[in-house]
Amino acid sequence: MNNQSTDLDKNNFLQLNKFKEKTFVIKYGGSIMNDEKAQEAFIDDLLLLTSKGIKVVIIHGGGPEISKWLKKTGIETQFIKGLRVTDKSTMEIVEMVLSGNVNKKLSSRLSIKGLTAIGLSGKDAKLIKAKKKYVYDGNNKLDIGFVGEVECVNEKLLLKLLENNIIPVISPVGCDDNGNSYNINADYAASFISGALKAEKLLIMTDIDGVYIDINDPSSILKSITIDEIKEYIDSGIITGGMIPKLECCIDALNKGTNSVQLIDGRKEHNLLLNITTDSGTKIIAKRRDNLCQKIV
Repeated sequence: MNNQSTDLDKNNFLQLNKFKEKTFVIKYGGSIMNDEKAQEAFIDDLLLLTSKGIKVVIIHGGGPEISKWLKKTGIETQFIKGLRVTDKSTMEIVEMVLSGNVNKKLSSRLSIKGLTAIGLSGKDAKLIKAKKKYVYDGNNKLDIGFVGEVECVNEKLLLKLLENNIIPVISPVGCDDNGNSYNINADYAASFISGALKAEKLLIMTDIDGVYIDINDPSSILKSITIDEIKEYIDSGIITGGMIPKLECCIDALNKGTNSVQLIDGRKEHNLLLNITTDSGTKIIAKRRDNLCQKIV
């Protein structure tokens, strides 16, 4: 580990002890996937977490890499309601990129650094059973191709791997009973898996610090937000755009049994560890004892 990571180890050692034998599910994506220094810091943090007996499951995205390969092959990309329209040709590229290129590079990199990681497609051992997902535009039901939603996961397989201190690195490609492959949003896959495992934490690595009352005011970031507050802020227009489905995934994870959820800015080195052991970022919780949204000042 580098010096900064060693310092973090000393400062946060005792706080991590309370999570021994707990499961953390990490959604790995955003700008960190193209940032060499951030990736190295991420791996250092994983080394520290696993050294404290914390069980880790990683679900990765890969949207930019998919778009790059679609462009190379001359396939146009179209999004509806934030989801990539996925015809048969696009699905072949999606599966090649996610379950091949991205997944194996990440699992290999973790293993080289001393972690025991195994790359898995959601199709392996029926890890992610999926069904076709439709989106709605008003009263219209839209077919967006081989885009799926999770029906169930093979948590027994994941628990067996975790018992043996193996980190599952999962690409969000699912399969139905007829063998059809489906492209699944990584946030949704992570939230479902986190709930199925009754994880201590779901940590979503993204490109922002957290949830803001005013995105243009850094001081308005929320230390925590509840399910009811999320719904209220969506209705009032405070939470908009791509943050809506991301926070809906957080709600789903909590409702399915995850203890807590945190949004983490993956662009900042060692932010994974700092968000676990400090009050930085935003925690999504089921309820709060008081009814106040506390801001970081």
